[in-house]
Amino acid sequence: MRHRCKVPQLGLPADQRKALLRSLATQLILHGQITTTLAKAKAVRAEVDHIITLAKDGSLSARRQAMGYIYDKQLVHALFEGAQARYGNRNGGYTRVVRTLRRRGDNAPMAIIELM
Repeated sequence: MRHRCKVPQLGLPADQRKALLRSLATQLILHGQITTTLAKAKAVRAEVDHIITLAKDGSLSARRQAMGYIYDKQLVHALFEGAQARYGNRNGGYTRVVRTLRRRGDNAPMAIIELM
């Protein structure tokens, strides 16, 4: 039983789920917004907020943690350069999840997740 487990399972094994969230987080930081299912958007929101918090810290340790998570090394450098100016006065809540129309075919709830 998985009572009180707060990790969204997303119907995937742990390794596939981690790879999916890393990929979604990388694409969200790269493009600024992505369209995905509502459950995936809510799951990736916490990961992206953590990465941006690391970027605001700006230390070498935080940079290495971000490089271990984000797939693109140049993207990490760009994020760390601009995070303090963009998110310096904001304490969390760096992303916005907006619901959109349901997906045709399986009627899955869709959402757009975007950086603030």
